[in-house]
Amino acid sequence: MFRKFQKNQPKGLQIIIVGCGKVGTTLIEQLSKEGHDITIIDQNVDIVQTMSGLYDVMGIVGNGASYGIQKEAGIGNTDLLIAVTDSDELNLLCCTVAKRVGDCAAIARVRNPDYGKEVGYLREKLGLAMIINPELEAAREAARILYLPTALEVNSFAHGQAEMIKFKVPEGNLLAGMTIAKLGRDITENILICAVERGGEVYIPSGNFRVEAGDIVSFVGTRMMARTFLEHIGFKTNQVKNTMIIGGGKAAYYLVKQLLHMGISVKVIESNRRRCEELSILLPKAIIINGDGTDEELLKEEGIEYVESFVPLTGIDEENIMLTMYARQVSNAKVITKINRMTFRNVINGLDLGSVIYPRYITSEAIIAYVRAKKDSMDSNIETLYHMFDHRVEAIEFRVYEKSGITGIPLKDLSLKKNLLISFINRNGAIIIPSGHNTIEVGDTVMIVTTHTGFNDIQDILK
Repeated sequence: MFRKFQKNQPKGLQIIIVGCGKVGTTLIEQLSKEGHDITIIDQNVDIVQTMSGLYDVMGIVGNGASYGIQKEAGIGNTDLLIAVTDSDELNLLCCTVAKRVGDCAAIARVRNPDYGKEVGYLREKLGLAMIINPELEAAREAARILYLPTALEVNSFAHGQAEMIKFKVPEGNLLAGMTIAKLGRDITENILICAVERGGEVYIPSGNFRVEAGDIVSFVGTRMMARTFLEHIGFKTNQVKNTMIIGGGKAAYYLVKQLLHMGISVKVIESNRRRCEELSILLPKAIIINGDGTDEELLKEEGIEYVESFVPLTGIDEENIMLTMYARQVSNAKVITKINRMTFRNVINGLDLGSVIYPRYITSEAIIAYVRAKKDSMDSNIETLYHMFDHRVEAIEFRVYEKSGITGIPLKDLSLKKNLLISFINRNGAIIIPSGHNTIEVGDTVMIVTTHTGFNDIQDILK
């Protein structure tokens, strides 16, 4: 057992994390920062020593599904167990043991497509709080972007009723030089610009903020209004007609299924012959090519110069980055780059990689949203959480369950913290882009965008 001594008593939840891989490490980093008391379990003694040395966590070496190991980790007093090892079966077994011996919530990472259709059944029968699949979530994010290829990112809120879209303002664009107030007055009141990145700085803009060419802009609106706005300022909003995917792993399988459902034709290049045969059976409407996706001649032969979108999904970040840069050189394709590791972020951000997807962040954000909602003593829960602009901005959707200091009062009369924007109110499925006269009511969900971190409750928006 390893432990770094704590200076202060923790105020958060008692959490056990089983598995210290990419997702586990991200969770340890985020949740320890938010003040939770964390115990980690992993079979690799070096990893446990490293993690307990870096963060304020207790470390135990052993099998996380073992009753004895869970007992040693304090399962009897634990609020939440999160199992994110490389084995789906081990994750489910860890959660099953935890539910039997402790009175805690449990979250399992499950990636195998064989379990895909059984997620609801497994969650209900095993009594799990959440089953999360990083490859499926990454595929969903990629599919949303290919549906609107001019966007750098498309995030969904209010059960798909609202979207937050990120795009870069080109030279000579209608928005360049325009203030936020003028945009709302002259173009549309049906979208709201929530955050702008310029020269490495991120701004939560007020009405007199002036948009410039080269800015990275995030705005929120309904799907229809978002597309109307983009068309008005000169962006194409048609989804791509075809996609070339390099690599035939789990993420590729999930993405191909979604793209075919959207009517997009797909070509997959995979080097493993047996996997190609499997994919041909699983995805009969896709074209599956057995070959080396990093072979320049093969890529040209299969039409990389003419495809509308290109998604490298190999298991190697360097290959994905190299393939993206090659595609940008020889074609006008919309490119999406999947990156698993988080090292050299500044270098990656300096490259022109189009849309970048980090599966480990997608997974950890869903879990952190659940943790914050569970920690909250009020009955006002977090529905959705996204980190934006390298974790410098959070977009959080809260559900309002009861009357409080923020309900029934015009927004202009609320004493809100600085660097915070109420982006929309979802009332019975209708998305309201708020003005100062709107109020938040019981039953609403409310999305806020802020540079503050760690909000657990809607009342945290007040000074």
